[in-house]
Amino acid sequence: MAESVHVEEVPRAGAEHFGEHAWSRLTRFAQMLVDEGELRGLLGPRELDRLWTRHILNSTAVASFLPSSGRVADVGSGAGFPGVVLATMRPDLNFDLIETMERRAIWLSDVKDELNLKNVNVIRSRAEDMPKNYSVDVVTARAVAALKKLVPWTLPLLKPGGKLLALKGARAEQEIEEADQELFKFQAQSARVYDVDVWGTKEGTRVLEAVKVG
Repeated sequence: MAESVHVEEVPRAGAEHFGEHAWSRLTRFAQMLVDEGELRGLLGPRELDRLWTRHILNSTAVASFLPSSGRVADVGSGAGFPGVVLATMRPDLNFDLIETMERRAIWLSDVKDELNLKNVNVIRSRAEDMPKNYSVDVVTARAVAALKKLVPWTLPLLKPGGKLLALKGARAEQEIEEADQELFKFQAQSARVYDVDVWGTKEGTRVLEAVKVG
């Protein structure tokens, strides 16, 4: 890695906030991204300057929306956001990391092994190619696609009453309006946006929640 590349410092008091076990895994995950992220084509060098605030801590915003038990599918897991981060925080939930690109799926498997994430299963597939009988309680997604495209890919994976949780930005409400027909067609009973304060950052984020008809 070039000497000129700046890596964001590890936030203080993370162990107190997340618990020592989860925090040790998150810091190890961060180090793996620093060491191999650019080499494997997962993150650009400029992203390391905001590795924690923009990527790792941003992913934690979804945690408070997860159920007390069940299975979560993280669609388009890529470098591991938010799937790997959430799996470290919620060992009581099972996570399927769905990723279509081979090199990224290999990376996710390496992360699973390195962090000893027994609640993680890596699946190399497109979301729309998953078996018809596959169903989960929650689907998560970050930087995958606009909601209009995301709904047909993800809502069929949900059990009745399940929910899609997508990390979004300023256009979230507009995305809901633009996806109105898709939301109706794929049986979403509601779709709304929550503004979430993110621990350890000065920036909040937005979680878009779409609930499937129960």
